[in-house]
Amino acid sequence: MRRALRQVWHASRLLGGRHFSSNGFNKVRKVPLLSAPSAYSLSKPSYNEDILRSLTSLRAHSSIGATDSTGDAVDAARAGPLLEYERRISSGELADGDSFQIDTLRVLQRLYEQLVENENACKLDRYNTSEKSGRSRWLWSRFIPQSSYSPVKGLYLYGGVGTGKTMLMDLFYDQLPSNWRKKRIHFHDFMLSVHSRLQMHKGVADPLEAVAGEIADESILLCLDEFMVNDVADALILNRLFGDLFSRGIVLVSTSNRAPDNLYEGGLQRDLFLPFIATLKERCVIHAIGSSTDYRKMTSAEQGFYFVGDECSELLEQKFHELIGQAVPGPQVVEVVMGRQLQTLFYQVPLGANGCAYFPFEELCDRPLGAADYFGLFKRFHTLALEGVPKFGLHNRTAAYRFVTLVDVMYENKSRLLCTAEASAVELFERIVTVADAQKISPRTSPSQKTDDLDLCVDNELGFAKDRTISRLTEMNSREYLEQHEADLMEGVAQEFGEKDDTLHA
Repeated sequence: MRRALRQVWHASRLLGGRHFSSNGFNKVRKVPLLSAPSAYSLSKPSYNEDILRSLTSLRAHSSIGATDSTGDAVDAARAGPLLEYERRISSGELADGDSFQIDTLRVLQRLYEQLVENENACKLDRYNTSEKSGRSRWLWSRFIPQSSYSPVKGLYLYGGVGTGKTMLMDLFYDQLPSNWRKKRIHFHDFMLSVHSRLQMHKGVADPLEAVAGEIADESILLCLDEFMVNDVADALILNRLFGDLFSRGIVLVSTSNRAPDNLYEGGLQRDLFLPFIATLKERCVIHAIGSSTDYRKMTSAEQGFYFVGDECSELLEQKFHELIGQAVPGPQVVEVVMGRQLQTLFYQVPLGANGCAYFPFEELCDRPLGAADYFGLFKRFHTLALEGVPKFGLHNRTAAYRFVTLVDVMYENKSRLLCTAEASAVELFERIVTVADAQKISPRTSPSQKTDDLDLCVDNELGFAKDRTISRLTEMNSREYLEQHEADLMEGVAQEFGEKDDTLHA
């Protein structure tokens, strides 16, 4: 039985034992998010030679013939996610884990090789494609209808939270040739782009067809992370949009917590969404990552800044002011999609300064805001101090949905979170259950029924999403995540300083 992959992402790039002592954070008592797992060692793991032999055998059996743009022979098995996985294991960036992820790597390697072999047929090389713009190409197709399905099927990866889906897809994506028409984007961001494009094409006979033409012209290989559908507008768009995209040769690689048949389960007008599921299953290989291990919870989860209790509000403000240093905080305006602005009106709390924003929970999650607003916010701010996250239930289900989206966007943007909450992350969502979970709960008819039980929220989408949110909150408050965040900030400052220095010497 082959041992396999366990991600300790960015472990080899961590900053040793460095902490946030410059801000005094190492002196603060942290409140754990969950029942803390044992501390996870960041030392380089001993390399398992059995894994190397297994991978060498896998690569030898998966070799295929291919040609590059000059006609020279290419051994596709000498590149791709398997070789990169092997390199990261050897360097200590990854540690060995379970067999489910290595099975997924085999599937990704096979897809990589098929794409290399069919590079010309798939029209992946951006330099060999037509120079006509997306809209011009769309207009031309009105006179000469074209339908060209890709000879290579895409891939739809799904599984539980924290099982490494995003890491594996990114490992695959990072190995793709730079000259290919490819794009990696979070599903939230992708749908925001679609809606923005539809607005731009108002007045066109078929704006959705125009949008599909533009997307296909820009990226034949489309990698979507966290595929999820909980909005009726998105559900109604997806069938038409992807039907057109697939007919234009798009290859889709996607990750999701949900199996295709469970997407948009219980949603409004779901019967109109079902054809999309059939199309997805026809144009993609469906692969389940069967692991039940949440690797995010294997980090040092007690190192973060998740404070439980109302009495921690002053502590949160203190940490916020330590982060912004001598900067003077004040209300600010953030640009979001399609020219809208995210405006906040505070009572006695400043909005932000020096890349750090301070919000009461109600300002971000009890107002009609969505993913577009949050993406706009974290394009400008790298840190959020969020005050007063409540327990969620039937009475504030909409706020729970927004909080889930907020955490998703923060995680995608690798942002830092400081917050005060009514309870631990697990306890925040304990009243949110799926239909299956609700059926396991014995109904109470006693007059002494607890008030909390009356606030039970039965919601499949939210019930599945809560596990992802808890998992991400755990990782975002780990020492590894926070040290990487600080390292990224320092790298960004260094790059900015270098650019300014170059300008001065020009």
